Amino acid sequence: MDSKLRSKPVSKERLGSAWLGHLPKGPEEQCPPLAQLDLIANAELAKLTGNLSPAALANAYFDWLAHLELSPAKQELLLQNAWKNFWRWDLYALNAGLPNQAEAEHCIEPLPQDRRFSDAAWERWPFNLLAQGFLLNQQWWHRATTGIHGVSRHHEEVMTFTVRQLLDMLAPSNFLSTNPVVQQETLRSGGLNLLRGAEMALKDIAQAASGKIADQPFKAGETVAITPGKIVFQNELIELIQYAPATGSVHAIPVLFVPAWIMKYYILDLSPQNSLVKYLVDKGHTVFMISWKNPVAADRNLGMEDYRKLGVMAAIDAVTRCTGANQVNAVGYCLGGTLLAIAAATMARDDDRRLASMSLFATQTDFKEPGELSLFIDESQISFLEASMWNRGYLDGKQMAGAFQLLRSNDLIWSRRLNQYLLGIPETKSDLMAWNADATRLPYRMHSEYLRQLFLQNDLAEGRYRTNGRPIALTDIHVPVFAVGTLTDHVAPWRSVYKIHLLSDTEITFLLTSGGHNAGVVSPPGHPHRSYQMAVRAGDGAYVDADSWQQEAPQHEGSWWPAWEAWLAAHAGEKIRPPILDQRQLDAPGLYVLQP
Repeated sequence: MDSKLRSKPVSKERLGSAWLGHLPKGPEEQCPPLAQLDLIANAELAKLTGNLSPAALANAYFDWLAHLELSPAKQELLLQNAWKNFWRWDLYALNAGLPNQAEAEHCIEPLPQDRRFSDAAWERWPFNLLAQGFLLNQQWWHRATTGIHGVSRHHEEVMTFTVRQLLDMLAPSNFLSTNPVVQQETLRSGGLNLLRGAEMALKDIAQAASGKIADQPFKAGETVAITPGKIVFQNELIELIQYAPATGSVHAIPVLFVPAWIMKYYILDLSPQNSLVKYLVDKGHTVFMISWKNPVAADRNLGMEDYRKLGVMAAIDAVTRCTGANQVNAVGYCLGGTLLAIAAATMARDDDRRLASMSLFATQTDFKEPGELSLFIDESQISFLEASMWNRGYLDGKQMAGAFQLLRSNDLIWSRRLNQYLLGIPETKSDLMAWNADATRLPYRMHSEYLRQLFLQNDLAEGRYRTNGRPIALTDIHVPVFAVGTLTDHVAPWRSVYKIHLLSDTEITFLLTSGGHNAGVVSPPGHPHRSYQMAVRAGDGAYVDADSWQQEAPQHEGSWWPAWEAWLAAHAGEKIRPPILDQRQLDAPGLYVLQP
């Protein structure tokens, strides 16, 4: 059923002359020899730097250093802070050395999310001195890299982030000689913790060298992505899954999920107790899911328009054809939600009325304040990344996963190193972790367009984004919108997600749930420690800023899934007889999700 992928020319208007000056427009075209030298050199350098642009880091460093040199008042303040911290630590060291050292008052307390020194063993001398000294040093460097007049906001954030990474790497909790918890466990176990840790470290090194994914007890089609269904449509970019009905009657208007293609779709269909798909099917919804192809080098020229046309629009055509329904309730998650918003604005412009409602999970439509991901996005960094992608035709998903890990290095890198390699504690496997390890590739052209047009230029929010050669506006969307933000999201910060209120005049139900980008969305009923806030803004309602909304919106305990399903059911029409699936079709989860 696959057809030959088409190669389309890249317009100067869409990608900019700088991009065209280096990169080929199609597989049949070649870069000029001198431009190829630039790309090859940068691609080789990217292998050593983890795709981080040295020029981008140097720009940030020199911006910070030059303006610090021009700020004698800031220098004086930092010097005073250094002496103050030294004397505070010195007095603490004297008090902590007395017999009643447990009563010595701390110089500084860690941030609420920093649990590195929470064990009581860190209160003993000399480890308490190490912990307090580290935290004071960390505070000083934060002050040293922020609040300097003249430094660009982006460069300030890059410097703060870079210094934080270096300090986190050197934290006393990371080393046997300075971590009392590890020392206690080593004495208790006779060193077996270090032996187990060494075995796990060697295994990780071998897997990294081989490029293979670690064995997982959760595998698509076996333990996750097992909700029954059929592949009812396939093209060169997607397989469309229609899930089998589980109730005697179903809502007339079907649900179409548009997941992000950064990872596999089955985050929405994990093990049965965590599956949002199964939850909706059990509630009487006819559910369809886009399963994206994992691109290879031949797919290098697939762009954002291909993902809209061959993905969202092709799926809407297939859903209405399979069910006979005139409309669909469309749901987008993360990048899939951004693409859905683009498709919805295009449909509104072209008077295509097949959307009954639109739900956006952790989805940004305005990228001016995209959170810490902006650290990796500027002209230098994107050009460097394009060079890295040029030869292979795609960005390896492991590189993207590495960037996400850096954003939460304490939780995802150093705490893992501590627990596994020093304490010898095996990593607990979960369906969500297995999904997170199942990375996908990103086509060269699409990824460049996405970074430039959305993150770098913010074209969608500012009316410059074009589909079929014509601009679109999110204000044209008039179907009801349900937007979900997650409280601790570092990929799509909830205040950025909230900006949909500024970009659309339609009725918007906004829900803010506890948790992060993934765990906040995967929040089935019965999951402990979950809560959410929800409020509706009418189409003609006044704008309320995000912080005021958070203070005023009602608080609810438990999962947000039932609240969203009730909203969805209200827009899903009357109940009808369930559809009958063709048993001759390929079973879900299909083939694309199994592609390595």
